[in-house]
Amino acid sequence: MSGTTHHRSSHDTAPPSDVTDMLLWRLAYDVAEAHQPDAAGRCQNLLCGGRQAPCDPLLNAERAMRLARGDAGAGAPAPAPRPRPAAPARPEHPRTGREAA
Repeated sequence: MSGTTHHRSSHDTAPPSDVTDMLLWRLAYDVAEAHQPDAAGRCQNLLCGGRQAPCDPLLNAERAMRLARGDAGAGAPAPAPRPRPAAPARPEHPRTGREAA
């Protein structure tokens, strides 16, 4: 492990008094801070590539922060994933004599 120290914005913020999972709250807070929208309403994080805010990481971070505070309603199932294009079918390879036996 490297000897460098990383400064996280959650270390500068006092957590709410009702936080029951400090690690989860701090991690979620840092993700939320990294995915704030810019003036045009797009996520400024490079991983989101300028998607319209709120991005999925921000929504998940906000949900995790509620969970870290004991909000049972925050444990609702996440929204269904976006549909992806179907992968092309793999061509079938003829079996050789050794494999067929």
